[in-house]
Amino acid sequence: MGRRLSRHESADQLWSVTARGKQGVMSAPDGSPWKVAVVAHRRKTLGGGLDELRKLIAEEHVDDVRWYEVDKSRRAPAKVRRALKKGARLVFVWGGDGMVQRCVDVLAGTGADLAVLPAGTANLFAGSLGVPRDLPEAVRIGFHGARRRLDLGKVNGEHFAVMAGAGFDGELIHAAGRRLKQRAGRLAYLLTGLRHVGDGGLPTRIRVDGTRWFDGRASCVLLGNVGTLGGGVEAFPDARPDDGWLEVGVATAEGALQWARTLSRLATGEPDRSPFVRTTRARRVDVRVHGRVRYELDGGARGTVRRLKARVVPSAVSVCVPDA
Repeated sequence: MGRRLSRHESADQLWSVTARGKQGVMSAPDGSPWKVAVVAHRRKTLGGGLDELRKLIAEEHVDDVRWYEVDKSRRAPAKVRRALKKGARLVFVWGGDGMVQRCVDVLAGTGADLAVLPAGTANLFAGSLGVPRDLPEAVRIGFHGARRRLDLGKVNGEHFAVMAGAGFDGELIHAAGRRLKQRAGRLAYLLTGLRHVGDGGLPTRIRVDGTRWFDGRASCVLLGNVGTLGGGVEAFPDARPDDGWLEVGVATAEGALQWARTLSRLATGEPDRSPFVRTTRARRVDVRVHGRVRYELDGGARGTVRRLKARVVPSAVSVCVPDA
């Protein structure tokens, strides 16, 4: 495959695949040459790494690949835009949920296919679709799997694929931080969660589809496109990413005892049986807080706000999934 690329070259280059083999150049379903891009978080790992990914793509006899690497997920959107401008129709995203979120925010509504290579600490989106942490199989799904149009959520102008959270959830993600997550993985969320169970709620008003739904003290607000949190916990057991709805949950738990009772119900897939949880579903959600709360999107910390305006974006993105 030639010499090793420098850091500057690998960030933005055209990688020509010359090993076409007897099958010739791979084509898209309509017969046109398949223009492929890879947008990779170089700090994330999966299988044999990015070197193995290059070999696997070469074996698919693709004419050329637009290859981009970033060291922070927030730099990924610019690379996705560049790939789309160059005509990419299939975009492989290497990373976890935070990296996927940054990329779908650009891919939404474009018609390009997203293939997830789950190389992150949290890979809830890939897991919910049955995409395994097996690099050869994930690449195969990208080229040969089914295509499924999925909804996205949109909060304060930014798309998300899995879940948005404010209050306890947002503080937990912010406090965990990248370094702790790298060292401790999922344990990082537990460790930081223990520090925040004593945080009190704030007066909160939530309107769903124009109707007042909640008015009281809330310690956490969740908006879900899929139902599963880390560790297989089902926050929204009935959620589907293609049903045209957002799941909405509010928690009123305060203190270690109430949170323990709440989390035990979540662990058994029965959030509605907790006296400290209320759930519904909506197409539009307006959250106003008396005070500032931190929020997160797909495990990526954002700033503090007094208001969250959210809506579902039906059939927003085409995703490569295993054959049924």
